[in-house]
Amino acid sequence: MGNEGQVIHILKGWPFYLCYNSCLFIMTTQYFSPEGLEKLKKELEERKGEVRAEVTRKILAAKELGDLSENAEYIEAKEMQGFNEGRIAELEDMIKNAVLIGPHQKAEIAVVGSTVKVKSSEHGEQKFTIVGAAESNPAQGFISNESPLGTAFLGRKKNEDIEVKTPAGTVKYKILDIS
Repeated sequence: MGNEGQVIHILKGWPFYLCYNSCLFIMTTQYFSPEGLEKLKKELEERKGEVRAEVTRKILAAKELGDLSENAEYIEAKEMQGFNEGRIAELEDMIKNAVLIGPHQKAEIAVVGSTVKVKSSEHGEQKFTIVGAAESNPAQGFISNESPLGTAFLGRKKNEDIEVKTPAGTVKYKILDIS
C-alpha cells in the first residue's frame, strides 16, 4: 500500500504523511549502497508477496474459528497484518527517497560513501566507511552520516585534526587517508 491519496503535511519544516492506520513517516533522503538498496527491494517484494499471503491465510483460518471478539488467533493475525503493512509503507518510502552511493575514486574530502582512515590516541588506527543511517553497522566500520562521528568526518580533508563529541566522550582524530 503506497501513500497515494494521502495528504502531505509539514511538521516543523519536515514533510511527512499519515498512513491508513495513523502511523507517521518523516520523508527524508537516505543514502544506500547498491547492495543495501537491493536488500530493501528484496524485503519489500517478500513482504508484498509471501508475508502478505501468509498473514491473509492466518486471518482466514482464524475467522473460521468463530467469534472474532475473543479470538486470540484473529487478533494476533490482524496485528501481524498491521505491522507488515506498516513496514511495506516504510520500505516504499525509503526506496522512493533513496540516494544511491557508489564507490568513490581518490577523494579530496570525505563524503557519504567515502572510507576514512583515522588515528586517535584512544583507539589507534581505524577505518570507517560513511554510509546512510539504514546501512550503518559501527562494529563493522560502517558509520552513519547522521552519527556524531560521521557528521564530524563529512567535508573534512586528509591530515585534518578533529575533535568528535560522542556518547562516550570527546575523542581526537587525525585523518590519515580518504578513499
